[in-house]
Amino acid sequence: MKRGSAANMNSWDYLRDLLSIQERVNRLFEDALGSGGSARDAASAGTWSPAVDICETETEFLVNAEVPDVLRGDIDIRITGSTVTIEGERRMHGTVMEGYHRIERAYGRFQRSFPLPGLVDQDKVTATLKDGILEIVLPKRDDASRRQIEVAGTGT
Repeated sequence: MKRGSAANMNSWDYLRDLLSIQERVNRLFEDALGSGGSARDAASAGTWSPAVDICETETEFLVNAEVPDVLRGDIDIRITGSTVTIEGERRMHGTVMEGYHRIERAYGRFQRSFPLPGLVDQDKVTATLKDGILEIVLPKRDDASRRQIEVAGTGT
């Protein structure tokens, strides 16, 4: 047997092994994504987490979350210390799944928590839902107990 032929045979075996691995990975993804199941199974199998932007101004923190198709009554906002938590659920509309060929949007519950770099005046927090955007305005707390401490000692 020529040396070049053995090298070609080994290359073929590696390629065949690689293709076999690719087929197995494809099957894993199909199983995980619910391929072959009902449309409702596929929709509920996905999880989603709304995209969030957080901005700080001199007087407040602004949180904007993308929550399309989430109803106002399905959103819960909590503030604990300096952490804001947004919980909610995007529900499937209707009960009949007939006619769907593909469902790519995920549905179900979500929860996001964000530590803020300062304390919030919880009595003045407002939240508005408009066009699928949840806007939370969190005014900073004016903490009167905060003060500058002078360091005593003999060093310079």
